[in-house]
Amino acid sequence: MKSDISSWLGLAQRSGNLITGEDTCQFYIKKNAVKLIIIPEDASSQTQKKFQDIARHRNIPFVIYGRRDILSQAIGKSNRTVYAIKDQAFAKKILSLIEEHRGSLNNRGGE
Repeated sequence: MKSDISSWLGLAQRSGNLITGEDTCQFYIKKNAVKLIIIPEDASSQTQKKFQDIARHRNIPFVIYGRRDILSQAIGKSNRTVYAIKDQAFAKKILSLIEEHRGSLNNRGGE
């Protein structure tokens, strides 16, 4: 299932619907162009809190998911700490895949 998420992130990247990095994401969030924020689990607690607060304030769905190295590898860029999806369809699909993946982990005892 993780490969599906990586594939969709890669597709979003290639189509111009993925934004990465704290400053760039904040810029697009302020322009109301973001439909989903993905914060890696290994981002600093300060970064996690900052983007959770921004997402809640602006009513943008967010998820804490994955590790920076794996997410960065999926899009072909190194060490990105925040990911934002601009397209609603991509956001919906990626979020549903993440929820499915989490559900399958819970059913298997958190492998």
